Amino acid sequence: MPSIERVEAFIAAVEGGDHVKAIEDFYAADASMRENQAEPRRGREVLMAHERAVLDRTARVETTCVRPVFVQGDHVVARWVFEFTGRDGRRTRLEELAWQRWEGDRIAQEEFFYDPAQMRPGPAAPTLS
Repeated sequence: MPSIERVEAFIAAVEGGDHVKAIEDFYAADASMRENQAEPRRGREVLMAHERAVLDRTARVETTCVRPVFVQGDHVVARWVFEFTGRDGRRTRLEELAWQRWEGDRIAQEEFFYDPAQMRPGPAAPTLS
């Protein structure tokens, strides 16, 4: 069961923007991630590689955890908002719920729930002259 402090440290790491390091520091070696009932990705190294690939396609990601975060025993539910800016300047806002099962102080299983229609990029960010 994670302590509230450990959950808060995880949230701070993700909001700090180093998503790959957060996976390295907070996920179990055999952790799995699953999006919208899709086939899960398994293994911390696989999760880190996938996250790197997503980030490589973006110029910037701003991440916010919307409070409250729910912690019940080994389970945590958090609401996240991701603001992606693509290399082409187009923006995408993704809001999701993440359900996690922790083993001790590491995330063993995580499932994301979101509306895939959010994945369509919006207009380009304004440029400053």
